[in-house]
Amino acid sequence: MTKEYIEVRGAEEHNLKDLDVRIPREEFTVVTGLSGSGKSSLAFETVYAEGQRRYIESLSAYARNFLGQMDKPQVETVEGLSPAISIDQKSAANNPRSTVGTVTELHDYLRLLYARVGTPHCPECGREVGEQSASNMVDRILELPEGTRAKLCAPVVRDQKGAFADLFDELVAEGYSRVEVDGEEYDLAVEKPDLDENYNHTVDVVVDRVKVSPEARSRITDSVETALEEAEGVIKLVLPDPPADIDLGSETRSTGDLAGDEDDAADTDDDRLVVTFSEELACTHCGIDLPEIETRSFSFNSPHGACPECEGIGETKEVDPDLVVKDHSKPLKDVFEPWSYSRSYYRTRLDAVAEHFEVPLDTPFEALDADVQNAFLYGTNEDVVFKRQTKNGTRRKEKPFEGVIPNLSRRYVETDSEGTRDHIEKYMATTTCPACEGSRLKPESRAVLVADASLAEVNRLSIGDALAHFEGMEDEMTERQRTIAEEILKEIRARLGFMDEVGLEYLTLDREASTLSGGESQRIRLATQVGSGLVGVLYVLDEPSIGLHQRDNDKLLDTLEGLRDLGNTLVVVEHDEETMWRADNVIDMGPGPGKRGGEVVVNGDVEDVMSEPRSVTGDYLAGRQQIPVPDERRDPDGHIHVSGARQHNLKDLDVDVPLGNFTAITGVSGSGKSTLLHEILYKGLVRRMNDTDVNPGDHDDIQYEGIETVRLIDQSPIGRTPRSNPATYTGVFDHIRELFAETNLAKQRGYAKGRFSFNVKGGRCEGCGGQGTVKIDMNFLSDVYVPCEDCDGARYNDETLDVTYKDATIADVLDMSVEEAYEFFEGHTGIRRRLELLMDVGLDYMRLGQPSTTLSGGEAQRVKLAEELGKKDRGEALYLLDEPTTGLHSADERKLIEVLHRLTDAGNTVVVVEHELDLVKNADTIIDLGPEGGEGGGEIVAQGTPEHVARQDASHTGRYLRDHLDVDLPGPRAERERERAELRERANERVSELRSEADADTEAAAGDD
Repeated sequence: MTKEYIEVRGAEEHNLKDLDVRIPREEFTVVTGLSGSGKSSLAFETVYAEGQRRYIESLSAYARNFLGQMDKPQVETVEGLSPAISIDQKSAANNPRSTVGTVTELHDYLRLLYARVGTPHCPECGREVGEQSASNMVDRILELPEGTRAKLCAPVVRDQKGAFADLFDELVAEGYSRVEVDGEEYDLAVEKPDLDENYNHTVDVVVDRVKVSPEARSRITDSVETALEEAEGVIKLVLPDPPADIDLGSETRSTGDLAGDEDDAADTDDDRLVVTFSEELACTHCGIDLPEIETRSFSFNSPHGACPECEGIGETKEVDPDLVVKDHSKPLKDVFEPWSYSRSYYRTRLDAVAEHFEVPLDTPFEALDADVQNAFLYGTNEDVVFKRQTKNGTRRKEKPFEGVIPNLSRRYVETDSEGTRDHIEKYMATTTCPACEGSRLKPESRAVLVADASLAEVNRLSIGDALAHFEGMEDEMTERQRTIAEEILKEIRARLGFMDEVGLEYLTLDREASTLSGGESQRIRLATQVGSGLVGVLYVLDEPSIGLHQRDNDKLLDTLEGLRDLGNTLVVVEHDEETMWRADNVIDMGPGPGKRGGEVVVNGDVEDVMSEPRSVTGDYLAGRQQIPVPDERRDPDGHIHVSGARQHNLKDLDVDVPLGNFTAITGVSGSGKSTLLHEILYKGLVRRMNDTDVNPGDHDDIQYEGIETVRLIDQSPIGRTPRSNPATYTGVFDHIRELFAETNLAKQRGYAKGRFSFNVKGGRCEGCGGQGTVKIDMNFLSDVYVPCEDCDGARYNDETLDVTYKDATIADVLDMSVEEAYEFFEGHTGIRRRLELLMDVGLDYMRLGQPSTTLSGGEAQRVKLAEELGKKDRGEALYLLDEPTTGLHSADERKLIEVLHRLTDAGNTVVVVEHELDLVKNADTIIDLGPEGGEGGGEIVAQGTPEHVARQDASHTGRYLRDHLDVDLPGPRAERERERAELRERANERVSELRSEADADTEAAAGDD
């Protein structure tokens, strides 16, 4: 009989305290609690980890050797587990070839659709391409100059794995003696190729070798017909020494790293020409022969479909004129950054061109006519006289001037020097590939149409627009096309629909996966799981509401409830109050963070949580605790004026960011918030202030006064190795090491503060290199990390650990939480001041020595914020933060808001991209972008105080703010809030009764004493 609960007993992972908990199966359970209270330890490190471990253990030892094995979590037993799937906040991919279309598998279905029902067109003239007969091919071959040597080959194997020994025997039996394998010719009568069956190979049968002449027409015709029969309608014409300036159609070119070996290209001889003829496809008007259409013809990860210029990346590196000429006011001889006038090569050229145009070399570049400027940058059409002094006098040479930018581009390609290439790269920028215009596909693939649209055009659509594009597409197809495409279109529409349901309708299919936020990546995986239709699965999710506007949150929750209704179990780590209200069950962890957490405070429905006096979550759900609205809003001290912002979907945006204010940039997902913050504000100001090589997003100008520095506090890791930790990053460890070096024993032994570093030899344990653990290779089992035998995990050698301060070693201090260390170092203001900053941003539970690689993005961001708070400056700094409330409980969010107000009160300007309305209502000014995401966004919908924005009907953010502010307009959740008010009132009465009983018991106990 199936258990009704997942029962966890004796869980002790991280800070869990011998935890017992029951999670209802086939229900939607939220695990919440203060940051660091043990939510992820229960959901991911215990429940999910045990489910995964059991699945992998069920496989054979051979399979486990490839998959690896998960460590057993520290738990006594977990019963009632289903197969577990984790949908967390990890980025989708860092590969530039991964796009939204590829990671969702939509691109696979699109490739299949275009390969099966697509109509090929000529990439030159746009005419629909028809079939080509054998006689047409013969006529084309006879157009070659008489005497041209040619090989007529039948491509019988095209990029397939295998050794093909039987094929070679069959070919010999049929009378063929020569083949080309991967571009290399073999005589089968002498030797047969010994091929590695694990690699792709191309085998072309050499049907005939001829010299082109009118007398050879009959022979060529017979050979062409034979080759077409052998290769099912395809033939290769190989010209070992092609005549100059011939055009036989679609010449195949190598595509660099992608070229395993193209259908019609051989890598062994760059001088030869290989052309594919097909009975199926040829443009008789342009004389272009096209390869047959296959699914791989539409893959930009394959040489058969990728643009040969950018190799399927969609971008190329080009010399940037703005980097070559940074200061137009400089004199002509000094204006070109890569060219030093002191070098004779450059001096000769600049002197000659200046003399040709009769301009002095000390003329400011900006004073030159536009055509003269272009001549220096891009070269001249007319000849220029170049003079060079030699032993025999002055040598003159007349030729066009190449131009500074073409010169750099040519040398970048031709040079063998890494130093030269690195030097030129400083003046290059990544630009959209001019050949494919960023579509990544070759011209032949872009010319195939379905319903009058190419695959490149479909990939540029947003998910919402693509859904509309494919709706009813069958009506535009023939009966045959409809029959073939019916199932393919059903899958395409289903996947697009699932992504639309989770609030991703603004993403374009060609967007790089590496540019997606953690929340977007998670929702893409969630949509994929919804599409899989699995039943009886345990899904564990990590804050799926992150990065999601409140308008889209209901969509997401509907999707989660749909997963549950299929018969799955959902365990969701979440702080969002709306998610808790919609959940079937809530497990509140706590009561505090770190060592004060690790217990289940309450396990029940949302009313049970609100009725529990010890629950901080319940206090905020029931309204007993609230994040207050500021009594007054600050007036701006001026503005940063951005004009003409056009990056991504920003629509020639002009915006004024108030100085000396706390500003929130809001809007639905994909409306352009992060583009404005990162690409325009941050990169634009950094470029202007520091004259760096940072390339800001496309905009006209940024005018600013009263800003001394700009600081971006994002969620990137504070360190890349386990040796980095909060203590080292914030600098507090330097003060602690100095304190230990001042102890009597350290002075007696001559220990300086370097002795107490675990990163250098001397004081650290050399057995583990200061890491505290040693990795044991377990062969086909997972690697095991065990405490170092020499130091028992302390990181230091015995001599260093002899030194103590208040009976604690340096290792003991690293194991303390921030709060414990704050109490421990009483009287040391330098140390306590830095620790207090970490506590102010809600990190009192974090261990000082916790490896930075284990910190979440939100924790890393708050560590950076604490470090910024510790800096002594005069104010006038611009702080930019992107969703700082990520991973924060309402109680911790309140602390964060107080810190942001402190920064602003000190004379700084704080700009935050945020969806969390409790933070947004605390801002002095809101800049709301929209009205929708993607192409429907990029405009300012509303700007002003939260109260002003809340009254704007066009603003989605404003309408949802109404439930959080004292305005006389109802919000979208007003009716729902009225229903919940009764539950809150009932819960608050229950809490009052329980607290009264507790107070009475306390008084009675005191009286007994």
